[in-house]
Amino acid sequence: MSAVLELPFRPDPQLTEVMRLRVQSLQQRGQTRQDGERLLRANEAVYRLDFSQQALRFSHWTVQLSQPGRLTITATSQLWTPDLTHLMTRQLLEPAGVFWSAKGSDHNAALHCYEADAQEFGERIADLAKVRKVMYFLFAFEEGCNPESVDCSIIFTLDN
Repeated sequence: MSAVLELPFRPDPQLTEVMRLRVQSLQQRGQTRQDGERLLRANEAVYRLDFSQQALRFSHWTVQLSQPGRLTITATSQLWTPDLTHLMTRQLLEPAGVFWSAKGSDHNAALHCYEADAQEFGERIADLAKVRKVMYFLFAFEEGCNPESVDCSIIFTLDN
């Protein structure tokens, strides 16, 4: 039997703040973003995964929303070095993971997602883990979802 590894997505408040300051700075100076630059939106925050192992095989997502809403998780490519460059749209990976629960649904009701996209997204993360120790993600909180209502991790099996 293969060993299982659960990695929680952790907020990166420092990087989120740096990206918010970039937006604020542009607004205060009346400037526009660089061509192709991806600015952080008000409903987004930066999260990270820290890989303690590199040889991983995607198993499944564990996403819980404590209230109705929609969570969209978008990964950034290994080409983005947040300490050196601004995030560019070309550095966002597809597909994104989209998870939601409908208004009026039971708190214990199953969470919905685009299953094929979620599977492909998880597999891409496992592939990128082979060459990365840390990976950054944009979490977009919509339709009543907020950071306090989300608990999200990804489950891998370890390749031997």
